[in-house]
Amino acid sequence: MKLFVGLGNPGKEYEMTRHNAGFTVLDDLASKWHLSFDQEKFNATFAKTKINDETIILLKPLTYMNNSGEAVQRFMQFYKLNREDIIVVHDDLDLPVGKLRIREKGSSGGQKGMGSIIELCGGSDIKRIRVGIGKSAIIPVVDYVLGKIPDEDKELFMDSVHRASDALDYAATHSFAATMNKFNI
Repeated sequence: MKLFVGLGNPGKEYEMTRHNAGFTVLDDLASKWHLSFDQEKFNATFAKTKINDETIILLKPLTYMNNSGEAVQRFMQFYKLNREDIIVVHDDLDLPVGKLRIREKGSSGGQKGMGSIIELCGGSDIKRIRVGIGKSAIIPVVDYVLGKIPDEDKELFMDSVHRASDALDYAATHSFAATMNKFNI
């Protein structure tokens, strides 16, 4: 079993914000796989499918970003998953818009949702796909990450969303090392 986690904040007001890059990637993947997030458990919405006899869950925590680890931890416990069964997708201020970084482990890099997952799930050896959102020299960080993707960045942002979704699709049937080699550009 694999758990693909997209980080974001629930609610219409957060749709297409920079901080919801993880949700946007999972929505893109669910669309490709013809799935809908029609199930709820442990303060998360999720979709479940099987690929080559392996169950894959697409999970969007509804706890708001800073408490994302609560839902992930509950799913890990319920389904008896290990950290190596998880891939988390989240936004990254330190990457320019349009860039992806795929890593097997690391610190939270200041991303509070990833920090919550690392803390509650017991380690930083959690695979992740970081979607670049850039940063602003003049807009405060909270306002920037919760801001909508501006028109001039939408095409570049959505290109990175599609590539991250393609990386998850590939990771469903390939090793994570192969996924990193193919999608880290």
